[in-house]
Amino acid sequence: MPDEEQQNGQEERAEGGGPVEEGSAEEQQAAEQSAPEGTPPEEGESPDVETDPGPPEPEEALAEDAAAEDDSAAEEAAEPASAQPSGEGGKGKKEEVVPGAELDPIAIEPERELDAEERARREAEEEERLSRERELIGDTEDVPLAAKPAKLSGDASYAATGKRKSSVARVILRPGNGSIQVNRRPLEEYFPRAYLQSLAKQPLTQSGYEGNVDVRVRVHGGGVSGQAAAVRHGIAKALTEVDPALRPELKRRGMLTRDARVKERRKAGLKKARKKPQFSKR
Repeated sequence: MPDEEQQNGQEERAEGGGPVEEGSAEEQQAAEQSAPEGTPPEEGESPDVETDPGPPEPEEALAEDAAAEDDSAAEEAAEPASAQPSGEGGKGKKEEVVPGAELDPIAIEPERELDAEERARREAEEEERLSRERELIGDTEDVPLAAKPAKLSGDASYAATGKRKSSVARVILRPGNGSIQVNRRPLEEYFPRAYLQSLAKQPLTQSGYEGNVDVRVRVHGGGVSGQAAAVRHGIAKALTEVDPALRPELKRRGMLTRDARVKERRKAGLKKARKKPQFSKR
């Protein structure tokens, strides 16, 4: 019997590599529990496998989603507009720049009250400007020359010729309601500028015959300014035929005088009438 027990013990040591000590598993488990957390496992020991805590509670999940959305919205607002991709290819959107945004604003000073001296000076300047404008068209007096225009017979006709620069106007006056035609066109259409219209009608306006006679004019040569002055000259001469008493006043106002001023001719060797060519030393 002793020989059989000895033989069986030798076979067990040969198969298991040595005798198995009782309580080794319990001691190892107690050591693992007593060891502090975070210490690396000893050689030959397998690390503990963490268990899945499971899905979070529904209220906690909703709160986490809302916090994540708020964080993403804040990040998008903090990013500049140029960094956000737009369009195809993810190109950055250019920041819109308002023209003149970098300029300083213009400070507008409040209008100050003018004293009596400054107000009088400005009124004098305005009166002088208006007087110069009236002198350009010869309208120095607003009172008509003839208080009672002469009555014309139904078949009366008065003709005259007016000239200015190189323009020649042939004028015919007949009794009527004040229509004026220049080269078979209304005066407003032929002379679109208001200054030229007033210049051509000046003798009729100042003499009081503006609404009592019809005017027919044929004009040629020169430009529109010269033609308007020629029409004025011709109408003034025709009115002296209608009422000879108008002649002194019309002549005093310069409407019967032939304006002989013309452009000076160019001379040989000069650029213009008096302009000389540039001097060259070499």
